[in-house]
Amino acid sequence: MPATMHALSVPIFVKTLGNLSAILDKAAAHAQAKKIDPAVLLNSRLYPDMFTLTRQVQLAGDFAKGTAARLAGLEPPKYDDTETTIDQLKARIARTLEFVQGLNPGQFEGAEAREISIKIRDTTQKYSGLVYLAHVALPNFFFHSTTAYDILRHNGVELGKRDFIGAT
Repeated sequence: MPATMHALSVPIFVKTLGNLSAILDKAAAHAQAKKIDPAVLLNSRLYPDMFTLTRQVQLAGDFAKGTAARLAGLEPPKYDDTETTIDQLKARIARTLEFVQGLNPGQFEGAEAREISIKIRDTTQKYSGLVYLAHVALPNFFFHSTTAYDILRHNGVELGKRDFIGAT
């Protein structure tokens, strides 16, 4: 597979979000087996000033769909952040996967040089597509995906590295 912007983004988002969905299945099973209200897990965080599990999953998906859209020259779809259950988070992941997988490689032609503008608070950051993907989007996507994993692992959900990385 050639190292195209599509190949360096979409398959990574698809695999990791699929793994994150499976991790949420394990969280639901853990909550049921231990008679824990799933909301306890969804509202857990690693430290008081960090986002909850729910927000970490939302942000991982936002980075996947936002990055893929921007690299394809599209406006990212906006999702309301209203999920309150594991099933709703899984549905959000599924909707994100459907969007990302619906993009074709041709839409990413020239994306490495495409200017990506991101408004962060009251400033606008501009990057080439390659710099945005490598230095902003993928690190943030993996940060939020890993933090979601870590929150569940910290709360006793039996997860291992294979759950996060998946089959190769």
